[in-house]
Amino acid sequence: MRKIVLFIAMSLDGYIATEEDSLEWLFQTEGEGDNSYQEFYETIDTIILGRRTYDWIQNVEGDNFPYKGKQCFVFSGTKQGEEGDVRFFNGDVVDFAEKLKSEEGKDIWVVGGGELLHHFAANRLVDKWIITIAPTILGSGIPLFKKNDFETRLKLTDIKRYNQFTELHYETV
Repeated sequence: MRKIVLFIAMSLDGYIATEEDSLEWLFQTEGEGDNSYQEFYETIDTIILGRRTYDWIQNVEGDNFPYKGKQCFVFSGTKQGEEGDVRFFNGDVVDFAEKLKSEEGKDIWVVGGGELLHHFAANRLVDKWIITIAPTILGSGIPLFKKNDFETRLKLTDIKRYNQFTELHYETV
């Protein structure tokens, strides 16, 4: 069965972007090549994004959508249908995730952002967690994990270092 994987970077204090949606702090951190991005990218064929993350990518990348050739879904409360390389979806997260996981294929990547991840985490839909930590303390911004009323137990399966980045691999227990 396919797995849903979170592959994301955060600051040491748990933020995935500044309050202004900037990732400059991340790009200024010294890594090694693409760290493990390309290796990971080859293990997935489906990508799930929140609307805010999708809009940010469109704003930054323009016509160079980075996930061409992959099946892409954008969760949106207002937009429906298809646009370029993505399909917009507004429905039950659990039913959607279970349907995707039951289909043939490679793993499924929840790109972000924090709001979408919260729904996946709250419903215990994330099977594998790959979290890269950058040695930056932002103090505020968009948190990786929102305040919640549930507990998720994880098992550490691997640790990798890419110069200044630390990559932690977990599986949901």
